[in-house]
Amino acid sequence: MKNIPDYKRIYTDLVNERYPEKKEALKMILSKKDFSILDVIACSNILTNREDKSTFIFNQKHRCFDEQSIYEILDYQKKTGYNNTQVAQHFKLSRNTIAKWKKKFS
Repeated sequence: MKNIPDYKRIYTDLVNERYPEKKEALKMILSKKDFSILDVIACSNILTNREDKSTFIFNQKHRCFDEQSIYEILDYQKKTGYNNTQVAQHFKLSRNTIAKWKKKFS
């Protein structure tokens, strides 16, 4: 079994201690039973200001997706009918990453 951080607990504590004003915006995400990497990204986007471009670029380079999240992204693409570029823009990924995932997981 992998050592996966308990992101739900981390973000719940973070919201309670540092961002109580954003508790209502995150209420639906944090109430989920299963917390995926996509939920982590959504929480992060709500909590942080993207004005600091260098921090945003650093965080983008160090993101990691598990298979479940990759399948969710590819499923989202099928449901919406988006091409690789559109999905990449939506999730702030490289279109080449989407293409690689499609080859590997489809």
